[in-house]
Amino acid sequence: MIYVDTSVLVALFTREGKSAAVSAWYASSSEELVSTVWCVTEFASALGIKRRTGQLDDAQAQEAWRRFERLCAGDLRLLPLQPPTFHHAAALTLDAASGLRSGDALHLAAALEMGARHMATLDDVLARNAVKSNVDLVAL
Repeated sequence: MIYVDTSVLVALFTREGKSAAVSAWYASSSEELVSTVWCVTEFASALGIKRRTGQLDDAQAQEAWRRFERLCAGDLRLLPLQPPTFHHAAALTLDAASGLRSGDALHLAAALEMGARHMATLDDVLARNAVKSNVDLVAL
């Protein structure tokens, strides 16, 4: 099982520096891909930011959203979040040395609680904390 952070999903469906590498990884991946329902809100937020900053036009954002929804209905299993996961994320965030912000802490807490041994992320702070928590990173 590979826990997939939203940063990877954004790169998969929009043009970013790591998009080619993420697409190649996704095309060759045979393991189960999981995330949480939180990535839906985060993905929508990323599309909104890209629209407001002119990185995407309406048609591109809508196409990215459609492709994301298809992934969520197929290859990506979205798991619900429970209140204890939010508390775990809060504890991770309270550790100032971690550098984690709330969204990434929520991803890490969820991955740890579901027993994910691997994580796909493009976020350096999340990656560093995942490794510190004994979660192996997928090479992207």
